[in-house]
Amino acid sequence: MSPVRRGETLPIYNRIRVLRAERGMSRAQLAELIDVNPQTVGALERGNHYPSLDLAFRICDVFSLPVEAVFSRTEFTPLSTELYKPRKEA
Repeated sequence: MSPVRRGETLPIYNRIRVLRAERGMSRAQLAELIDVNPQTVGALERGNHYPSLDLAFRICDVFSLPVEAVFSRTEFTPLSTELYKPRKEA
């Protein structure tokens, strides 16, 4: 990957919605834990807003996951695909 020029923005994908749903957590609950409003959580989940580094770390702390498990420059594949890869036929 080549270096990013100033002013150029690359997409940041995230798994916030999936992780929140897995834990039965509402947007309001997550928002309270990371000290933002629920609308910000919605904007993050839709990709309309990218988190600051500080906010990204706070989100990862809530889910007890490393940054690369929650955020990526490339789209995530479904977790089921990663967890249950097809077996190779013998």
